[in-house]
Amino acid sequence: MYTELTASMMCANFGNLEKEVKELEAAGIDSFHIDIMDGRYVPNFAMSLNDMRYIRSATDKPLDVHLMIEHPNTHINLFLNSLKEGDTVYIHPEAEYHPSTTLQKIIDAGLVPGIAINPGTSIETVMEMLQIVDKVLVMSVNPGNAGQMYLPYVGKKIERLLKIREEMHFEVYWDGACGADKISTFAPMGVKGFVLGTTLLFGKGRPYADILKEIRGL
Repeated sequence: MYTELTASMMCANFGNLEKEVKELEAAGIDSFHIDIMDGRYVPNFAMSLNDMRYIRSATDKPLDVHLMIEHPNTHINLFLNSLKEGDTVYIHPEAEYHPSTTLQKIIDAGLVPGIAINPGTSIETVMEMLQIVDKVLVMSVNPGNAGQMYLPYVGKKIERLLKIREEMHFEVYWDGACGADKISTFAPMGVKGFVLGTTLLFGKGRPYADILKEIRGL
């Protein structure tokens, strides 16, 4: 099964963002992961709506937009109107009073609906939403910052999700502390894709093409 690799653009060099996008695209990245943080749902500010719009204009590759914001339904159209078919939008169910309403707006816009599950979020609390999303982004660290340590109990959660993914028609993706050992272990088990940040991809002083070739050879 082909493993999707997506670049966590909050880790990119914003001093020359166009160069980063073009080099990653040429290196064979599958998509660009856009972390939007509002400083309330998570204790940090990250990428902005304008950052997302710029990257959307700079590449034909899909975007994975991860909304780590309170009440995304309030502002969801700002994001949906700037994206295109094939792009994914993830929301955190805890951040919304009625997350299924927000997911329906994503579906109606012709985009790919997804939910992000925090380490402390149990599968039981999102079971109903698993029936209407196409992607489940499992956070292996608490959201809000790059470079955090992996929380080992998340592996058991991923194993449980993989057992029901075919029945409920969703794919499982990994976000956070994504090292080579995680890809070589969980990709064969059925995890569809991995978000690559500072652990494997960024800040290595090496061509992205070389790094991605090594990752795909795991």
